[in-house]
Amino acid sequence: MFERLSLSTSFTLAHFSDPHLGPLPPAGWRSLANKRLSGFLSWTRNRVKIHRSDILALLTEDLARQPVDHVAITGDLVNISLPGEFSAAAAWLRTIGTPDRVTVIPGNHDAYVNVAWSQSLALWADYMRGARTPTGPETLPGSMTDFPFIRRLGPIALVGTSTALPMPVFVAAGRLGPAQCDRLRAQLKQLGTEGLFRVVLIHHPPFGGGAYKRKALLDASKFQAVLAEAGAEMVIHGHTHVSGLARATTPAGTIPVIGVPSASAIAAGHKDPARYHLYRIERTADSWSLDVEIRGLSAAADGFERQGSMALTIPLLSLPPRATPPGTATAAVA
Repeated sequence: MFERLSLSTSFTLAHFSDPHLGPLPPAGWRSLANKRLSGFLSWTRNRVKIHRSDILALLTEDLARQPVDHVAITGDLVNISLPGEFSAAAAWLRTIGTPDRVTVIPGNHDAYVNVAWSQSLALWADYMRGARTPTGPETLPGSMTDFPFIRRLGPIALVGTSTALPMPVFVAAGRLGPAQCDRLRAQLKQLGTEGLFRVVLIHHPPFGGGAYKRKALLDASKFQAVLAEAGAEMVIHGHTHVSGLARATTPAGTIPVIGVPSASAIAAGHKDPARYHLYRIERTADSWSLDVEIRGLSAAADGFERQGSMALTIPLLSLPPRATPPGTATAAVA
């Protein structure tokens, strides 16, 4: 779908999230006799008007014209976890690119209720192939416990996590869990020794919930502790349906945490219209250069256009300290 570039010290990663693919497949009353009923009502009464397939098509058409090396999708491909949604999403993923060019992680809607692995995320397993241990071979996931995974791609490494697990009605929170945090720590430490630009993919933003605990990452403090100990160069997420730039604090400096809105949404309430990002990552003599291009839905909703940019410099953690603490990201927003 997109042009292949040579992999050297530079890399362009595209990122979008929360496509919320529609329409919903037919569902009998038995399949809705659980949490799905509230989601079904929400979709048919409201969300179907916001998450539009024509908007998502415009985004993917614009993305196809960009020279990128890889695409990352940070969850919520489906809406209420009907088996038919997972098979439709698998077909849609193939229109975005082959599994070696696209990486996916699940979101909370992809685990809305318990669904057999074989009928759900197994259908996307090729897009989550990766190393499950710091130095192990790439394998397919076999269950929800097979996260995080590593994809080494030229000068960068994608580390795909899962915060997706079934929650009670009206709760959209997520959790990594102690075992996944331990594996993530080991993976990030190893990738750091390899000098790679480490990009952590997570669905929920890695901060405390506050007033929005029902939608938050419940073990955000543990995730932040992993970042503080092991390090990373960037964290990207979805879930909030708004654009976001924050920073995770570590003893070595700060890590940029960047979120994107839903890829299929029109502007609605306090939520942003659809956008996606292009991260142009390049290694220089003593730092990483990270240029972020923001491409968003036009005011006429008839295409996507450049809507801004950010330029960040991230010093190499392996170098001796300079005046700017290693790991500190400085940003200029256009």
